[in-house]
Amino acid sequence: MCEGERLGVDRMTGMESDVIESLRRLGVLDGDNVPPMKALPGGVSSDIWRLDLPDGAVCVKRALPRLRVEMRWEAPVERNTFEWEWMRCVAAIAPDAVPPMIAHDRDARLFVMTYLDPETYPLWKHQLRDGVAEAGDAAAVGRLLGTIHSRTANRREVAEMFSTDRIFHAMRLEPYLEATARAHGDLSTVLLGLAERTAATKRVLVHGDVSPKNIMLGPKGPVFLDAECAWYGDPAFDVAFCLKHLLLKCLWTPGSTADFLDCFNSLWDGYRNEIDWEPEADVAHRVATLLPGLFLARVDGKSPVEYLTSDHDKDRVRRVARALLADPVQRPEQVCDAWRAEVLA
Repeated sequence: MCEGERLGVDRMTGMESDVIESLRRLGVLDGDNVPPMKALPGGVSSDIWRLDLPDGAVCVKRALPRLRVEMRWEAPVERNTFEWEWMRCVAAIAPDAVPPMIAHDRDARLFVMTYLDPETYPLWKHQLRDGVAEAGDAAAVGRLLGTIHSRTANRREVAEMFSTDRIFHAMRLEPYLEATARAHGDLSTVLLGLAERTAATKRVLVHGDVSPKNIMLGPKGPVFLDAECAWYGDPAFDVAFCLKHLLLKCLWTPGSTADFLDCFNSLWDGYRNEIDWEPEADVAHRVATLLPGLFLARVDGKSPVEYLTSDHDKDRVRRVARALLADPVQRPEQVCDAWRAEVLA
C-alpha cells in the first residue's frame, strides 16, 4: 500500500477520502469516479480544490484548524458554516456579489460553490499588482460593501445568526491587533483599546476579510470571496481592512502610487454615501483610528504581507502607522494624506 492510500488520500486527486465521500453524500459526485480536479493556490486558512464536473467546474472549500503561516495560528473550523451563511445572506441582497452556492456539509466543514473563471472574473489583487488601478472599480467595491452593511444594519435575526465573537477574535483581533500590541509595547494600550472597541461595536454583518485577494471584478460588478471571518459587528473593520491594502500596494507597485491613492479615496467615497445606520462621522472616525493599527499589523502581526520584504519599506509602514496611532486623526482621508506625504516625498 502506498503512503497516500495509507493516509486516506486519493492518489489521483490529492483529495482526502472523507472529502470525496462528503461530495458523494451531497450529490456533487455520482458513482466511484472522481473527475479531474486540482488544488488551487492561495489557501492559507482552507483547502480549496477545483473540480471539473460534466455540467461545469466547481470549487470545494474546507476549513483548516491551523492556518498556514509562520506563527502558530489556530482558529475554529466551524467558521466554514458561517462563511456559507454569509454568502447566502448576501446573495439575497445582491445576487451577483457572490458565487452561486451549491452545497454545504456542516460536519465535514466544507462547502461547494460555482467556479468563476478568472478570465471573466479577474482577481482585483492581480490587477493592482500589475498597476491596473481603476478608481471606478474601487468605488464599486465601496458601494457594494456599503449596501451589504446598510441592508443588514440593526437586524436582530442577522445578529443572532452571526454571533461569532470567538471566531472573529481568533481570526482577526488576536492575530492583528493583539499580536501587534505585543510587538509594540509602547502602543499596546492604544492597540488593545482598538481591539476592545471593535469587539464591542455591533452594527452590521461584517465580512472580515475584504481584501483585493478576495474580490473578483466580474461583468456585473465586484464578487466577494472568503468570508470565513463573518461576524455581526463593526462596519469600520471591513472598510479599514480593505483601505489598508490600497496603501500597501504603493510599496508593491510604486509606479501606480497616485492611482492607488485615488482608489483609496474612491472606495471610501463610494462606501460613505451608503451609510444610513449611524452618523457618517462616527464610522469615519472608527475607520481612521483603526486603519493605522491594521496597517502596522501587516508588518508586525501574525499575518505579514508577503510582498513587503525590505526593512526600508517595513520601516515606512511603521513610521506612518505609529505616528497615527500616537496622534489619531478623525477621517480616512487624513490617513491617506499622511501616507501620501511618505510615499510621494
